[in-house]
Amino acid sequence: MKIYTKTGDEGTTALYGGGRVLKDHPRVAAYGTVDELNSVLGMALLQVADDEIRRRLARLQHDLFTLGAVLATVAVEGRPVPKGVPDLPLGRIEEMEAWMDDADGELAPLTAFVLPGGSVGAATLHHARTVCRRAEREVVHLQSREEVDEGVVRYLNRLSDMLFTWARLENHRQGHPDVEWAKE
Repeated sequence: MKIYTKTGDEGTTALYGGGRVLKDHPRVAAYGTVDELNSVLGMALLQVADDEIRRRLARLQHDLFTLGAVLATVAVEGRPVPKGVPDLPLGRIEEMEAWMDDADGELAPLTAFVLPGGSVGAATLHHARTVCRRAEREVVHLQSREEVDEGVVRYLNRLSDMLFTWARLENHRQGHPDVEWAKE
């Protein structure tokens, strides 16, 4: 099978389960940004020094692929969801909350706004956080036009919080202080 199909040469793309939309459609923007986030998590895996964070990042990459599949699938009345579209990993939301609670027990309380930086791993996690927030905005925009499982926004919202916390935890565990915003 060749990687190129030439079916998108006119500016459209196929949705999972049927139908085609323009490549600038909000649905494509949403799952495309989730895909970009997954790529940034892949970069973070190469930069983060902490083994626990890396293991969890690898797990979240699989979750994001599932979110992308869900977003690329349009429910068609009278037609079942295509085989192969997994359920959203909504249980991971509570798991991320527990991970954040554990990390917060190790971290100093926040007393200032934190800038991206410190270690390379932490800066990459902050980059992932900003892409995650953009993915969340894209999904909310899509939600204003079409039906989207509300769990997608909840997952992305919690993930961005998780990435912020992990950036701080990576700095802490690598001996770097948070880079605080200096209001000059």
